[in-house]
Amino acid sequence: MRFSKSARSRGVSPELTERAELVVAELAANAVLHGRLPGRCFRLTLVLDPAAGHLRIEVSDARGDLSPRPRRPTDTAPDPLPTGGRGLTLVTALADHWDCVPYPPSGKTVRAVLTRAVGA
Repeated sequence: MRFSKSARSRGVSPELTERAELVVAELAANAVLHGRLPGRCFRLTLVLDPAAGHLRIEVSDARGDLSPRPRRPTDTAPDPLPTGGRGLTLVTALADHWDCVPYPPSGKTVRAVLTRAVGA
């Protein structure tokens, strides 16, 4: 990804860059699969704040009526080997924080913030 080269040239650690790539991939895939309406796509914004030591990832789509939620450990799936439904669990594990806010006039933005090393 071009992001990797650009982020690393700004002093972002390889570990944070790799986490960011996975989060972007999951959120963008969700926007394409679940948030698309005919004639409208999604918007990706990356904001790097080296002074604060964090990266904010925002993915906006047109489907404000579908709010994401991660799968809880207590949720059960009828299929013991589901092929989907793990993306936001992965985002939860990789990001320090994520949330979903309205994106006017009718969409939503899923935001994820990455700051620290995993396990730090």
